[in-house]
Amino acid sequence: MSDPRLIVALDPPNVPHALAGEAMADRLGDAVSFYKIGLGMLTGGGLALAMELKGRGKRVFLDMKLFDIGATVEAAVSGLAAFDLDFLTVHGDPSVVRAAARGRGASGMKILAVTVLTSSDRGDLDEAMIRAGDVPGIVLERARRAFEAGADGVIASPLEAAAIRALPEAAGRLIVCPGVRPAGAAMGDQKRIATPAAALAAGADHIVVGRPVTEAPDPAGAALAILREIG
Repeated sequence: MSDPRLIVALDPPNVPHALAGEAMADRLGDAVSFYKIGLGMLTGGGLALAMELKGRGKRVFLDMKLFDIGATVEAAVSGLAAFDLDFLTVHGDPSVVRAAARGRGASGMKILAVTVLTSSDRGDLDEAMIRAGDVPGIVLERARRAFEAGADGVIASPLEAAAIRALPEAAGRLIVCPGVRPAGAAMGDQKRIATPAAALAAGADHIVVGRPVTEAPDPAGAALAILREIG
């Protein structure tokens, strides 16, 4: 019944710790086969939860968004590669991506580079003193450079997925889109969003959905509704 294109985010406050994550996975059952565990869950037993989910035969996306000097990123990724994770995020700076690729070694863990957070718009980039230019253009260039540096895929909003998919460098690479909301769902802290079907039609390989599933009175029913939408 599940579809690995749907990744369900187990994030606080709805899923505050590993025990709550296990309980949510119990409720979702066979409807979901792929989970994201982010930074907010890390201090609540995130790695233990990852191991529990892997033991259940699930796929796991560890969303750490690592960003540091090359040696530190390489060491961190090397350590995480031992956990048999499926995806790991790092910031999309080429030096960070190259360090992560070295740290991953021969493991099958995919390195995904963050382009621009889906919670950010041009005002946020101005505040952070990121160079001038429209957000889609910056996302596209960061994606291209990340691919050249060895990223297996990128994290981008659904609004940029089609342009990234058209890049020659994107051939055979993954596009994973957070900022996905079923029609009528609240935006929350996301600013650049699309529906599940629209994100996949634009070229996404996977979509990440959190609160619309984990806040639902019937999480499995909410996940199955998304699966029906994406066909």
